[in-house]
Amino acid sequence: MTRFESQMQMLSRAGYAVISLDQAAAGLRGETVLPPRPVVLTFDDGYVDFLEYAAPILDRHGYPAVVYAVAGMLGETSQWVAPEGLTPAPLMTAAQLREAQSMGFTIGSHTLSHPRLASLKTQAVVEEVSVSKRMLEDVLGTRVDHFCYPYGSHDIRAVEAAADAGYVTGTTCLRAIATPEDDLLSLPRKPVSQGNTAFGVLWKLLTKNTPRSAPIRRGKRPETTLQDRRIGEHGMGPSSAGA
Repeated sequence: MTRFESQMQMLSRAGYAVISLDQAAAGLRGETVLPPRPVVLTFDDGYVDFLEYAAPILDRHGYPAVVYAVAGMLGETSQWVAPEGLTPAPLMTAAQLREAQSMGFTIGSHTLSHPRLASLKTQAVVEEVSVSKRMLEDVLGTRVDHFCYPYGSHDIRAVEAAADAGYVTGTTCLRAIATPEDDLLSLPRKPVSQGNTAFGVLWKLLTKNTPRSAPIRRGKRPETTLQDRRIGEHGMGPSSAGA
């Protein structure tokens, strides 16, 4: 059994309900009642090994997931990791993204070139956020409603750019659980890395529920009936998570 397989088995054995990001967003808006212990699985960067290794296991378990693709680098490699001394890995092509989508997985945007958005000028932020959405929509033939900030780097300009572009959700790297009080365009996540055991994933699910810094929110969200429906949203992946 692979480590990833054991992580996925742990979720069901521990009573977690893996739901789609669309379902989670509806629950956080108060439009639907979520199941107990809901979890959303997200995979950053759109690596080829998601399709090769993760997708078959997720499919066997019937788990939905979101794959965030770097729209301007489809079919290339993750060159942004080279300065860290890591070996760039292959990214899915447009055809492979469509294959993942045909398996029922949701494709979201991870910008055009995987920059740290908070360090860019405002016009560049807008282009990275909005143009990547249009490019992926052209590739997939469907709406792209979900966005992920590379490295978790974001500020109010990036959040507002995501709103202006028409995204429904945006995920960060703030380590916490999502609640109805969160802005849907700056949702927290708990990163899961390649080396985490099933017990390590469970430990992350149960702990570290308070973000280290204050979340960026565009305004106070209205009261809902889901104060007890907190969502564990986790970035997971064989090659990379939450980056």
